[in-house]
Amino acid sequence: MAKKTYVQVGAGGRAEFFYSAIANSYRETSELLAFCDINQTRMDYANKLLQEKYDYPAVRTYKSNEFDRMIETEKPDAVIVTSVDRTHHTYIIRALELGCDVITEKPMTVDEEKCQEILDAVERTGRSVRVTFNYRYAPHHTKARELIASGVIGDVTSIHFEWLLNTQHGADYFRRWHRDKRNSGGLLVHKSTHHFDLVNFWIGSQPDTVFAMGDLLFYGRENAEKRGVTKFYERATGNPNAAGDPFALPLDDNPHLKAMYLDAEPEDGYRRDQSVFGDGISIEDTMSVLVKYKNKAQLTYSLNAYLPWEGYQIAFNGTKGRIEMKIVEQSYVNSGGDKALEGAVQGVTILVFPMFGEPYKAEFEMGEGGHGGGDPVLLNDIFGVPVEDEFHRAANHVDGARSILTGIAANKSIRTGQAVKVDELVKFY
Repeated sequence: MAKKTYVQVGAGGRAEFFYSAIANSYRETSELLAFCDINQTRMDYANKLLQEKYDYPAVRTYKSNEFDRMIETEKPDAVIVTSVDRTHHTYIIRALELGCDVITEKPMTVDEEKCQEILDAVERTGRSVRVTFNYRYAPHHTKARELIASGVIGDVTSIHFEWLLNTQHGADYFRRWHRDKRNSGGLLVHKSTHHFDLVNFWIGSQPDTVFAMGDLLFYGRENAEKRGVTKFYERATGNPNAAGDPFALPLDDNPHLKAMYLDAEPEDGYRRDQSVFGDGISIEDTMSVLVKYKNKAQLTYSLNAYLPWEGYQIAFNGTKGRIEMKIVEQSYVNSGGDKALEGAVQGVTILVFPMFGEPYKAEFEMGEGGHGGGDPVLLNDIFGVPVEDEFHRAANHVDGARSILTGIAANKSIRTGQAVKVDELVKFY
């Protein structure tokens, strides 16, 4: 069988998840040909990891303005997109136009205009876009879908979904480019795309109407001043005011972060270690969302990014009973350590409460690896030999759009104070 060939655009923190899989486990089926990034230092470091950590040959590198030349020269089967969220649509659309399929990190993009452009490009070119929703593949999430599909709680009428980000992982979004909503769409798009996709996946429906509230109530300079903080700094590295601050992330303390970001700063000026209590943060850290679905189910959702533990609690209410889930996850700093620890599960409980029967604990086999064991299964589905999947967990551009549109509608609702009809945001084919 001929190997499938790939190029990767975006050599930052999330990139290694994909290129390490090709270099490690899927050499027989997949081949990486090239990197593309705005920053040569970062691409050189990715090549160093390929060679020294994974014993894989260095690949050719192209600057971001050489994307077309890369596609023409390398002639890949597919493009892996792991760049800054606001640039996803640019590379997705151009790759499709140049005859390539696309594998993209979530979120597929950050607003409705860019989403429509992607939908139009897929229709125009006939190529495919795969969105890497690894949470779908986690065994406990698959179990939830199985239970709901079995009818054990009847028709799902409402879902309560509470996601907690702690002061390590949650804070990290406020140090990085994500803190600017133009880059990430805010956490309701960048992070919650996972969660809204899971609800769509679980109940087999689509969002219809969204109302939301959100604010910046913990991070940011103004909130810190209200709590009596008097020592401030722009960045943690090399600043004495950051000493002893549990929210600081000095890049020179971590060789990997230093090589990927600090050493690469002279090329693009990107600072990975900004103060979470600085000015210029335009995303929310406290969010509440109400969603009505096409099947009339209702969702109440909350996300807070500064809590004492990491994980989520979900309740499904149905016409014949209730399912309760509690998942505690390993906290982490993006690209700051072992990839297998990112989203690794520390504890899972799924309880089923039949309306007129005894409650019981649902049994399932725990997975190994990042994101609750979903990462290895997803990677095999992409780069290996896929196995038949009765749960249809592979997500395409429509799934990618449906998930972000809940967050995009929520952002619009926060801006306007009005409920938003999702069908008015984009046109599907």
